[in-house]
Amino acid sequence: METTAHNRTLGRSGIEVSALGFGCWAIGGEWRSADGEPLGWGRVDDDESVRAIRRALDLGVTFFDTADVYGTGHSERILGRALGKHRAEVVVATKWGNLFDERTRIRHGQDDSPDHVRRALTASLRRLDTDHVDLYQLHISDAAPERAARLRDVCEELVREGLIRAYAWSTDDPARAAVFAEGPHCTAVQHRLNVLQDAHELLALCAESDLASINRSPLAMGLLTGKHTAGRSLENGDIRNAPPAWLPGFIADAGADPAWLRRVDALRDILTSEGRTLAQGALAWIWARSPRTIPIPGFRTVLQAEENAGAIAKGPLTDGQLADVDRILGR
Repeated sequence: METTAHNRTLGRSGIEVSALGFGCWAIGGEWRSADGEPLGWGRVDDDESVRAIRRALDLGVTFFDTADVYGTGHSERILGRALGKHRAEVVVATKWGNLFDERTRIRHGQDDSPDHVRRALTASLRRLDTDHVDLYQLHISDAAPERAARLRDVCEELVREGLIRAYAWSTDDPARAAVFAEGPHCTAVQHRLNVLQDAHELLALCAESDLASINRSPLAMGLLTGKHTAGRSLENGDIRNAPPAWLPGFIADAGADPAWLRRVDALRDILTSEGRTLAQGALAWIWARSPRTIPIPGFRTVLQAEENAGAIAKGPLTDGQLADVDRILGR
């Protein structure tokens, strides 16, 4: 598997992507669960989102990750609009498994049936304005392994039909990821990874199975940007203001968790070495962690796109800095 400071290979597929991807959850805007809890990152300016994606293209980013449920279809539509004539120059990843109403912007369930895969893909292709998806990912992290094995087989059918090039599972469970890894065209696992939350077992699986490690929450939901302070609540439409159990680091109606902020501060000198911003240092840690990692930080503005893309030229942290991080965090 060839890797450079600027490019990585998407696992066994041989598909080359930029070492940095862009995660498109935030640009979906506001959407909610059936019981009214926020699932987005708050309000968004669609024109700014389009400008940010196009600026990322200018700066060499060629991998964009979204999901059909982000903004209940809105993120896919904005990504399709922004890419336009540049679609053939990039690798597009999306996800399926959630049920939602685009009109009310409500997510109302999940569907892990084989029939739903095709329905969901057809809708995603329409919203993305494309004839294929490069990487199609199961978005139900805790789906039953035996059900997932059938979905894996459906994905193989979709590859043969030319509707997708490869597939993956978005899950933090190595045993579940291993089920998909048995498929010839499974080429990645998407999982949480950041300097505060390591993922030894999943990175080992990626090495053993020749998979790419696509890293969501690379900036710990924004904690590693240095822009959050304790006691400052976020807007009501932001999931971090009413964090579900799987989202640590934030306190309901009270902003960032002070204990997590102290850990960030302890790492600041290492992460901001060589003129990096804090966020760029967090991305540099991920690249140093494994040659298979592809972090996908979120963004909502051109400035965020420029800062994230600027990390590529600065490259990964050193092995010594990795060891210093582990020492400081006591792991």
